[in-house]
Amino acid sequence: MDFLDPKIEAFTLSHSQEEPAVLKDLNRETNAKVLMPRMLSGHLQGRALSMISKMIQPKRILEIGTYTGYSAICFSEGLTPDGILHTIDVNEELETMVRKYFKLAGVEQKIKYHIGDAMKIIPSLNETFDLVFIDADKVNYSNYYDLVFDKVRSGGFIIADNVLWSGKILDEPSKMDVDTKAIVAYSKKIHQDDRVEHVLFPIRDGLMIARKK
Repeated sequence: MDFLDPKIEAFTLSHSQEEPAVLKDLNRETNAKVLMPRMLSGHLQGRALSMISKMIQPKRILEIGTYTGYSAICFSEGLTPDGILHTIDVNEELETMVRKYFKLAGVEQKIKYHIGDAMKIIPSLNETFDLVFIDADKVNYSNYYDLVFDKVRSGGFIIADNVLWSGKILDEPSKMDVDTKAIVAYSKKIHQDDRVEHVLFPIRDGLMIARKK
């Protein structure tokens, strides 16, 4: 996922808003204690997600894939005063850490944390969302998109993470693993969907941003 020259990345970070202290602590603890810490959004992407949320000023957010809660906290920074963020993750082992940092960030009352199968939980949510963030198992990206689409308001946004997949999306199709094929299929699906406007941002591991017409 190191697409930027290290010096360019250092300059970028030095001229971006500083990572909030609670997120810096969460970043550090995730890297020290949790498997696959690269799944964390991190400083640059986190500030980008926060800025996007603040521009949209969503009342309802759905996040598919909580991990340790970093991106949820970032998105919550842009919620309206009465806004709610629903976040779903299948890994109950991280619950203690996630809830701890939601509380430390002062957003626990704004976040509804669901543990379980997102394919089953999403249909049960009787909400209209302004913003959806897809960052879970890659093979279900297209399924998640189909599940949430009718729950997103006109003018709302669906953002998918990891669409550059560490550059593996450039491999020959015959050499792609299942996850890579699913990521490529998702990007093609969005590109061919005339119900949305879209742009792929090469931020960190790639953000596909789709706006529902």
